[in-house]
Amino acid sequence: MRHQYAGRKLKRTASHKRAMLANMATSLFEHKRVVTTVAKAKELRPFAEQLITRARNAHRSEKTGVISGVDVHNRRMVGRFIKNKAVLQELFDTIAPLVLERNGGYTRIIKLGQRRGDNAETAMIELVDWSNPQDGRSSSTKRKVAKGPAKPKPMAKPKPAAPVAEAVAEVVVAAAVAAEEAPAEAPAETGTDAADSTADAGADGGASAE
Repeated sequence: MRHQYAGRKLKRTASHKRAMLANMATSLFEHKRVVTTVAKAKELRPFAEQLITRARNAHRSEKTGVISGVDVHNRRMVGRFIKNKAVLQELFDTIAPLVLERNGGYTRIIKLGQRRGDNAETAMIELVDWSNPQDGRSSSTKRKVAKGPAKPKPMAKPKPAAPVAEAVAEVVVAAAVAAEEAPAEAPAETGTDAADSTADAGADGGASAE
């Protein structure tokens, strides 16, 4: 019978459980919150907070000058579980300085109700300093203060006609006036009209000879 054993086995072997908690802690440090079951969240909380405490102690030792340079020991101890180098750097450079004045209680568990499908109880575990703004979140971004009612935009004035268009219109008007003032020219005589005029001139010459 299983009596007096602390913690939850979560239906896994010891190595499987340790690997699962390491992966969940990596996701928690990277995304600042993780949604999982209530049992896993309760097992993850002390595991992740121990890693944060090591990072916090390392940052304090480096800041006060107790250790010259970098606290290699604590970084290696945390690196046994956090294999992602970017997340490890995030933990020691960003998370640790922010929780320097917090003595434990770095995480919070919020129950979300039953999960569809297997009806398991779910919860969200998150870092306290990255929670919602109303819960005291520390954020470097500032909210924009809403000002009074927006002023109406002025009406756009019609643009004047382009000088090129005006010049083209003046040229067209001048051409029309010149066409009206020019005298009408006599139409050119065709071949038939020339023959008729020659015949008439011959007939007139015969009559005058008589």
